[in-house]
Amino acid sequence: MARVFNWQLGREMSYWYPESRPKRQFAAVFDTNKCIACQTCSLACKTTWTSGRGQEAMFWNNVESKPYGFYPLGWDVKLLELLGPQTWEGGVYAGRTIFEAARPGERVLGFAPDELDYAHPNIGEDECSAAIDRGAHLSGTHNAWMFYLARICNHCTYPACLASCPRGSIYKRPEDGIVLIDQKRCRGYQECVKACPYKKTFYNPATRTSEKCIACYPKIENGQQPQCVVNCIGKIRLQGWLSAPGAAREENPIDYLVHVRKLALPLFPQLGLEPNVYYIPPVHVPEPYLVQLFGPGAPAAVKAYRAVLEEEKLAGLIGGIFGSTEQRVERFSVENGSAIGYGPEGSEVIRVPVREPVHVRMAYDAARSVMRTNSP
Repeated sequence: MARVFNWQLGREMSYWYPESRPKRQFAAVFDTNKCIACQTCSLACKTTWTSGRGQEAMFWNNVESKPYGFYPLGWDVKLLELLGPQTWEGGVYAGRTIFEAARPGERVLGFAPDELDYAHPNIGEDECSAAIDRGAHLSGTHNAWMFYLARICNHCTYPACLASCPRGSIYKRPEDGIVLIDQKRCRGYQECVKACPYKKTFYNPATRTSEKCIACYPKIENGQQPQCVVNCIGKIRLQGWLSAPGAAREENPIDYLVHVRKLALPLFPQLGLEPNVYYIPPVHVPEPYLVQLFGPGAPAAVKAYRAVLEEEKLAGLIGGIFGSTEQRVERFSVENGSAIGYGPEGSEVIRVPVREPVHVRMAYDAARSVMRTNSP
């Protein structure tokens, strides 16, 4: 096995191939605090890519209600139990990755879901972590909590699916870091399904090959964002390019959120794949759970998000540019109360106010002696 550097772990780790980063890396940021689980993203993805025969159980995009939602069933808790202790020493991961903890004769620590594990894509939907007693209400971090976790393929820097494939049919595009399956080479061994810790590779029994999210690369190649991003009702998503930590550019919105402000964090970084979909953690969830999901930077990210309205640059990016254009925003600025996004060609593609004007009108109009409710 080769030794590669994983910046999310803060150390080198073992991987089956030498480090080979693409020219630029596809990445996305999801704001969990704004997700309403409307599933528009799931439907947009499914109607575009997985409406064919043998794809009935495929959800390249899905939204889960955490802590009890899973697709497939128990995809994360089963693996975390197999992996064992996942300790951090400061910002350095001291535990084992799924490559370093692999059983003898296997390349990746993983498991193959049962067929029935894909039977209930809405399991745990809107289910809280505890019962809410009569008279209880929600305020800040509390005992009864839940949040929505939207998931797609992470197009990892060190993909487990790629490492596990005996046919060499899975590859990472050098031009954009998108992970794809060459279905002409695939023989349906399903090693990728077993290896992917996020369970975002699927087996098609009709074609007897594996399939997965392709990051809507035809749109990416035309400077547009993926279907799940542009169809999001809650405007929780932004897609762009992620630089290496030492080459981060503050004007790049993805770099700004991930590297500069460290507000967006990877999902289960301890697994060792260096995933490239990043999450702004929910602000109302107990800290130990957030650290397990997003790593030791979660508490600081929550604190920063709570103060987002006090910072015009963050407010303009997260509250304005997110979800406001189909074009990919590769550079942004906040000037004179406006958030401005620039596309792949450098031209302005979006300009929105950082804060919308607010006019408070009293319910009773004294000048006209009339209640404003239902009045023209």
